[in-house]
Amino acid sequence: MSSDPQDQPENGPVASLEKRGGEPERQRQRRRGIYLLPNLFTTGALFSGFYAIIAGMNGHFEAAAIAIFVAGVFDGLDGRVARLTHTQSDFGAEYDSLSDMVAFGVAPALVAFSWSLSMLGKLGWMAAFIYCAGAALRLARFNAQIAVADSRYFTGLPSPSGAALVAGMIWVGADLGISGDQTGVAIFAAFWVALSGALMVSNFRYSSFKQVDPKGHVPFYALLAIVVGVAVVNLHPPLVLLCLVFAYALSGPVMSLRGGKDGEEEPPASGAV
Repeated sequence: MSSDPQDQPENGPVASLEKRGGEPERQRQRRRGIYLLPNLFTTGALFSGFYAIIAGMNGHFEAAAIAIFVAGVFDGLDGRVARLTHTQSDFGAEYDSLSDMVAFGVAPALVAFSWSLSMLGKLGWMAAFIYCAGAALRLARFNAQIAVADSRYFTGLPSPSGAALVAGMIWVGADLGISGDQTGVAIFAAFWVALSGALMVSNFRYSSFKQVDPKGHVPFYALLAIVVGVAVVNLHPPLVLLCLVFAYALSGPVMSLRGGKDGEEEPPASGAV
């Protein structure tokens, strides 16, 4: 009998798999794991959102608001880390969406309700629910449009920015000693929270800043602007961050109005989170 491998019958499990274009079972088992690094950042965002809920229930509203901002930082890092390290996966995308719903949908709504909206009874929890439902619809639309969307733009206010609008209001109020138990404050909070939810499901276009290449060259003044920006934020973090997020939230309606006046056709927008 010949010992030439070409003369041996291909009847083993590995050979049959390769013949069908498949992979050996051992290789497929190794690929059943998940990528650790990007999912660690996603877990950090999820934990921050969960902590914000607990802190809000215990009356620590400033800590709760800061935790929501921290969740936004983690959320901004997980996707970029996955792309830079080529560790994107379907699991990571689904996990990120669930984490976003907790950190940027449920957490801001419950913290705002605990801080002030509970004063208004049914009107208060309706405002909180409008925000929470807006975040859920925002994430669902993103998942449905991700394959066909223009990555340069978001359709509707991104959910981390909507959460930052709500958390920034609470952080500024807590920092300035404004009590959420006042009726006037509660009415303003209800309007602010519901408006944030409405902006997330709007058709306004927002820049995604994804055209900025972190690995590419940038002018020297760009680095100087970052340094100045960090210094300005340190002057009064809650107020400055709220102003920055509010300016970004306004950019969507302004961009849409300018596009309509110029008679230009708006490019397809992304539903990214």
